[in-house]
Amino acid sequence: MGPSDDLVRRIFIAIDLDDEIRHGLAAHLEAVLDGRLPGRPGPPANWHLTLRFLGTVDQPAYETVLARLDEAELGAPFELGFGGLGAFPRPGRATVLWLATAAGSGAVDDVAAVIEDAVVRAGFMPEERPFHSHLTLSRIRPPEDVRDVIESMPPFPLRQTVDRITVFESVLGRGPATYVPLETFPLI
Repeated sequence: MGPSDDLVRRIFIAIDLDDEIRHGLAAHLEAVLDGRLPGRPGPPANWHLTLRFLGTVDQPAYETVLARLDEAELGAPFELGFGGLGAFPRPGRATVLWLATAAGSGAVDDVAAVIEDAVVRAGFMPEERPFHSHLTLSRIRPPEDVRDVIESMPPFPLRQTVDRITVFESVLGRGPATYVPLETFPLI
């Protein structure tokens, strides 16, 4: 057993956002909602589109995931656009407020399916819930009715080119989690 075999991390695979998108979205939310997102908003530095959450992973499993991702045909770069707000499980009793993807949603779905196949081949159980492309903005406990917030929000107009996926570690501690990029895989 090597020295790093006992290293355990909380891992997820995502599309990272450009700084222009982070700043633009923060300004958009501030202008429309006067900075009053319901619930506990995530910091803009943490905004991303999760493609697959793996949870707690030891070093050998992590290395296997990286090998399967390296072999995967992730597809070509694409333009990603955004839409309006939505909520899980439903707007009248929301626990999560999110920003929808618009242009490029099909490409996001495609790369998520390739990643799902790669992590299953790496030995992980298949994801039970169907993939739904979104950017989580706020977690709401207890649940709230956010229909007014959703209806008041015009679509977010900026786009970004997605040319890579990123494997992140979620580091828990005081306050919001910190997301540390570990590896990137290019879309070519």
